[in-house]
Parts: sequence; C-alpha cells; structure tokens
Amino acid sequence: MSSRFWYASFAVGLAAAVSLHDSAVSPTVSAAAQQAATTTLDDQAELAVTVYNSDIALVRDVRNLQLSRGTSDLHFMDIAATVNPATVHFRSLTEPSRVRVLEQNYEYDLLEPEKLLRKYVGRDVTLVRMRQDLNTTREEEVKAHLLSFNNSPVWQINGEIVTGMHADHIRFPELPGNLYSRPTLIWTLDNTGGARHRVEASYLAGKLSWNADYVLTVARDDKTADVDGWVTVTNGSGTSFNNAKLQLVAGDLNRVRQVIDKLQMNAMRRDAAAPAGEMAQEAFSDYHLYTLGRKTTINNNETKQVSMLGATAFPIQKRYVVEGQNFYYHNVQHPGAPIKDVVQVFYQFKNEEKAGLGMPMPAGNVRVYQADSSGGMQFVGEDRVDHTPKDETINLKIGNAFDVVCERKQIDFQKIAGSTYEVEYEITLRNHKTVPVTVEVNEPIGGSWRMLQSSHEWTKTSAWASQFTVPVVPDGTAVLKYRVRVTY
Repeated sequence: MSSRFWYASFAVGLAAAVSLHDSAVSPTVSAAAQQAATTTLDDQAELAVTVYNSDIALVRDVRNLQLSRGTSDLHFMDIAATVNPATVHFRSLTEPSRVRVLEQNYEYDLLEPEKLLRKYVGRDVTLVRMRQDLNTTREEEVKAHLLSFNNSPVWQINGEIVTGMHADHIRFPELPGNLYSRPTLIWTLDNTGGARHRVEASYLAGKLSWNADYVLTVARDDKTADVDGWVTVTNGSGTSFNNAKLQLVAGDLNRVRQVIDKLQMNAMRRDAAAPAGEMAQEAFSDYHLYTLGRKTTINNNETKQVSMLGATAFPIQKRYVVEGQNFYYHNVQHPGAPIKDVVQVFYQFKNEEKAGLGMPMPAGNVRVYQADSSGGMQFVGEDRVDHTPKDETINLKIGNAFDVVCERKQIDFQKIAGSTYEVEYEITLRNHKTVPVTVEVNEPIGGSWRMLQSSHEWTKTSAWASQFTVPVVPDGTAVLKYRVRVTY
C-alpha cells in the first residue's frame, strides 16, 4: 500500500488508539518478567490499614505465596500508588531467617498509550485506519517502524520517512517488560527455606486520611441530648483495600512520625477487644488508637463513614454567656448611651462514662439539631471540638441569642489616690423568651482590684477577671451593678 494514503494530521488521541495484537489475548512480557514470581490480591490472606488524620496511612499486607529457592524476583502488585518506597518492610512470617531481600525496586512507570509508544522506538507496530467503502467500514493495515517519538512519532513505512500520521488505532505485538499496568514493588529475594511462605509487606502511603464528625440532638427542654459520632475515611491512594482491619490514630502527625517504627513492629500483634461492628479505643503512646470491631472495604476514590460512638439521654446544660472586653469604657458614637453586647449560646456536657460517653473523642465538627414544636428536627448550629479525653467538659457554641439582650454602661469613675480609682458598671439583661434564663457575665478587671459592692453573686475567676451569675425571668429585665477599686 502506498504511503501517500496515510498522510494526515495525527488527530486521534493515543489514549483511544492503542490496542494489542489480536493474537495476544493475554499479553506476553519479557523473558525476565516471565521468570519472576508475581503476587496479586488473589494471594492476600490479611490486610490491615492504620490511618492517621494527616493524609498518611500504614498498610500491612499479608499474603500466601510460592517462592523459588535461591535468588529470584518477586513482583508484589496491587499496592497503593502513593506508597513511600523508603518505608517498605518485607519479611517472611513462615521462615524469617531464611528469606532475605537483596534488592528492592518500585516500578511506577505505568502502562499508558504514550509511554507504550515511546517504549517501541526502534521497533515495528501495525497502524490501522478505518475506511468507508460502499457503505461498509473496513480496516486498512500497514506495518510501520517507529524511528523516534519526540513530541510526535516519526515512522518508516515502505522505505519512506513519514510524519503527521493519522491512525485510528495502533497494534502492538507485546507489552514491554518494564511497563506495568499498576504500581508494583519488585524484590530480589534469596530464599534458603521452603517453597511455601506467608509473607508480610508493610509501608506508608499518602492520600489516605480520616476525620471525626458528630451529630448532637438536643431535647426540647434543653436538659438531655443524644450524640452519634462518625469516622469519615477518604481514600485517594490509587488502590482499594478489601476486607481490611481498620484502625485510626488521633494525634499530631509531627509526633506520630516518631512512633511509626513502633507501629510497624507491633501493629500485627495488636487486637483491641471490640464487640463485632463497634469501634474500640485504647491509649497508644501519647495518642489514641481506634479499632473497628469488624473488617471493612475502602474503595479507591471513596469516602466511607463508619460509626464510632453513640450515647442517648445524657445530661446537658444550655449556657448564656456575655464576655466583657477591656475596651468597654463608654459609647464613643453616642455619649451616655449604653454599649450593645452579644449574648453567646453554648451547650455543655461532660464526656464521662456514667453519662454513656467516656470514649476519648477525636477532634471534629459537631452539628447540633433540636426538634421544633411539631417534632421536626432543625439545625441550630455547629462548633468544632479538639481532641477530648474522658471526663473532660465540652462546650459547644451554637450562636448568639436572639431573644436575650445585653447592654452595658460605665456609670461612675473616680480617682481616689495617685494610682487608685473606683469604677462602677451597670449591665442590663433583657429576656424576651417565655422561659427563665441565667446569664454568665465575665468581666475583665485590670490592675490590683477589690470588689466594693455587687448586686449579684460573683466569683474571682482569675487575677484579672470576675464572673457574675444573673438570673432573668421570662419577659423580664435584670440589672447587674458592681463597683471595684483598682490600683495600677
């Protein structure tokens, strides 16, 4: 066939153009690859994944396989594409002292149309173009020798040099041995033991992360609540983890890196006692390790949610809080007028066992819901909690009160001596709700101070602060007045 029929723009993308030769139903590989043993997920006996909440995971993969005696290569396939080769650890669990790793390679030159074509520089392929002939479509084939591939291929066809070739697809007689369909670890092993081995490969992989989310459902009377905790695991590692033991570590990644080696040594021997399907936790170094009590599958490019904790009808307290600020002296824009302040709303509860809680709670977002008068659940706010050990108190800010109003005025200021002053404040609280509320008023006080008088109970909460507790009746008003003597 004359080469003039083949001149055209190389318009069809190579991704849609590559196919294997019809006779190669199972593609052949190089002689070196044929001699090497290959292990895939079919050989997998155990799989464990420990995920940190900082985009990293420890994978432990146990497989049963046949190893040749003496020196041979093992192709360990179906690993995470984001593996860190420097962290890989391989050993035989059957005969640890009889199998040595002489050399390790991580092959990430993956099979792609353009890479495949570049590997065929200096070799022959078959170019195929689809032709329309009397309302039928037929294939035209031509043997071509690929001279080079720099930006675009240069062919030798029937003794002529051809560029700008258009082809509907390209047929290759075989796969080169140095291209892999998926990331592969290759070990050169020295086996002086038996043929059957149970081996373990562990490594760190990126693009695996988790975070905690909580749903808090508050009763209508604001006195009890239910909570559900969820773990969200995100897998972007390039591989799926089927039927895996899932563990999660909560802690600071910079510090966790220091205990990675210990995790690799001990993780296969750890088995947290958790009822089937539930999440158990245990202290690990200065962190907490959470173990799912059943195996699960984490697919590639998947976000999976797993139940972590749950508690019902535990006591909760609704708090109204006013935080005073150091710059509160007078209203600059309207002298004599009070200064408006917000009344913040919090829900407070204790993470204790007698309330049905008690599991150390990883940091995460808490979304709060409450039923309306018709029983429908409504979203009332959200906050974020830090890592919270057991028996610690959690305060969730859900917003600012609509029906509770706060105004403040400095109603007196007197200089008593050279550096001594007396100041008096008036804080007015108005409650437009149909139920009584109690407002906590936290006031900053500078210098050395002494409370002279107060209309409400107060507590010295720090060297420079006092707290007042002010009850306000429904549709009522309460006025807090206090006077302090301050020496600077």
